[in-house]
Amino acid sequence: MAAEHDTHSFTKYGWTVCLWVLTVSFQYGYHTSALNQLQAVLTCKVTNKENYPLYYGLPTCIPMSDTTFSVVTAMFTVGGLCGSIFANVAMERWGRKGATRASAVLTAVGAALTGLSGSVSPIIVGRFLVGAGAGLGICISPIYLSEIAPSKIKGNIGVLTQMAIVVGIMVTQLMGFRFATPLEWRIVPFASSALSILQFLIAPLMIESPSYLERHGMIEQQKTAIQSIWGSQHRIDPEEIDEQAPLLSGSDGAQEDRRPSITVPQLLSTPELRRPLLIITFAMLSTQISGINAVLYYSNDILSKSLPEFAAYVSLAITVVNFLMTFPPIFLIERVGRKQLYQLSVGGALISHLAVGYGLDSGFATLSSIAITTFVMSFAIGLGPVPFVILPEVAPPHASSAISSLGLSLNWIINFLVGLVFLPLRNLLASGDPMKEGRVFYVFAAALLSSTFVLSRLYRG
Repeated sequence: MAAEHDTHSFTKYGWTVCLWVLTVSFQYGYHTSALNQLQAVLTCKVTNKENYPLYYGLPTCIPMSDTTFSVVTAMFTVGGLCGSIFANVAMERWGRKGATRASAVLTAVGAALTGLSGSVSPIIVGRFLVGAGAGLGICISPIYLSEIAPSKIKGNIGVLTQMAIVVGIMVTQLMGFRFATPLEWRIVPFASSALSILQFLIAPLMIESPSYLERHGMIEQQKTAIQSIWGSQHRIDPEEIDEQAPLLSGSDGAQEDRRPSITVPQLLSTPELRRPLLIITFAMLSTQISGINAVLYYSNDILSKSLPEFAAYVSLAITVVNFLMTFPPIFLIERVGRKQLYQLSVGGALISHLAVGYGLDSGFATLSSIAITTFVMSFAIGLGPVPFVILPEVAPPHASSAISSLGLSLNWIINFLVGLVFLPLRNLLASGDPMKEGRVFYVFAAALLSSTFVLSRLYRG
């Protein structure tokens, strides 16, 4: 039966479902960087709000201090944390498909509110809502994809979560270059809202995860879903259901697969689930303390002193490189292996951090800009995609939602803290000397090395 399962591949409809699911990951990346290119025009730094009349009844910019803008930016991570905390409940109560629709609603409303804002308060609420949608969606995506993917390409499909995130970051950066004007900046959030509305409207055409259907006793719906995504030639007889369940979910037996889903408190009190939880915890921890979001949030600021005229273009180049380097893991992850690819990625990231720090401290602008780019390349081949691939693989089916919810909640918390402390920590370590601003990257290198060492002892994949 296992050999037969390995011959399965997606139908065109299966790929459509895959693309539909990945929309939530795209929105995560989109809103991670949505305000980066818009900051100057949005906060009236480029033009004074009084210089322009109201445009369709809305101000052309909204005055904000740097502190206020930081709060607006940070509300995305606060919302993301809330969305991830409740992801377990949403996935088990509404299914993978229903939870994806909920994510689309939150993102559509939040992005529309951001686009319609005439003051700071609605933008804060809007950022919180899109963060909640992203936090919910990023928990759903790797599990949903793993449960619909044929086993022979499960790892390859898992990498697509990170690719969708990176595409979202790149698209919003490109849109920022085009629409960062007083009359057009609102197009950026409106475009996101329109995409989520479309995702919600076509949801009735999508199928639920076969594994979720099987665990809830909906056998006929499960068989229909399997034939839709893997082809009508694959037929399951009633007596085969018990054999098919572990193949769909990665479990060792149908009985294990049919255990009722557990809650986060139950997860924390179950000893046999401690190791999978720790693996995901340190995988997500390593991803964030690598400093990737500090680079994505503040690359313009990091390079502005050494490359004042080209920092914005280097930032755009970083997102393009990040996108291009998400392709190799699709082909390498099954050939090289999860752990080996991850360790290769960490090695490149550590060397890059040391080079960035040395380049900034020594005034070598070229070295620091190249090293930041190689850091993003290193992150994209392993640190970024591998945690999302291994999440549904190390977690038993009945615990996958809870582990995903808890692990990605930690991801959001560390994301928030890194974004909050990066600039103050850099300034503290530099002691006011611009030639010492690279020291903060040595801290990131040490933190990444420590967390990766612990992860390597836990994960044997």
